[in-house]
Amino acid sequence: NLPKKQRAMGIFWGVIGAVVLRIILTFFAVQLLQLPYLQLIGGALLVWIGIKLIAEDEGDEHEVQASDRLISAVKTVIVADLVMSLDNVIGVAAAAKGSLSLLIFGLVVSIPLVVLGSQVIMKLLERFQWLVIAGGGLLGYIAGEIATEDTAVKPWIGANAPALHYVAPAVGIVVVVAVGVWLTRRNRRAATP
Repeated sequence: NLPKKQRAMGIFWGVIGAVVLRIILTFFAVQLLQLPYLQLIGGALLVWIGIKLIAEDEGDEHEVQASDRLISAVKTVIVADLVMSLDNVIGVAAAAKGSLSLLIFGLVVSIPLVVLGSQVIMKLLERFQWLVIAGGGLLGYIAGEIATEDTAVKPWIGANAPALHYVAPAVGIVVVVAVGVWLTRRNRRAATP
């Protein structure tokens, strides 16, 4: 709702703030994932995010309050990005597995995609539904991987069940895709009168 002259400034500063916030959150998430049991929690969270990605209603839009003041508009863009990018932050931090170079690569790739290519990505996802399912499956795979790398369980897995390093990611894929597809079908049946 900004006047046309201020609209570009609101978007620009909102995006800058959102990018800085995303970088800070991602580095913070990487540090947290080094603590015992947090990779297990992060894995469970990634499974939930993957299921949500697949099962989310097509008409489900995030409510973002418009503003007619520059500072309020910038704050709205930053807060909306924070709320909607937590999935991305956790995914990038988990996929990096503590590697600074992978983390930087993930941020360098994901931030421009989100900021500049979100409309193109949305069109691709609408056209090729299998990309959503593949993305959810990838999150399930990463969830299984990081869960087995948690410092609280890694020594036990290495000594007693080393196959879990291969089985857990596969189970993550199956769980995310199966539950996500099932919820999608259930939601469609419920929406049909």
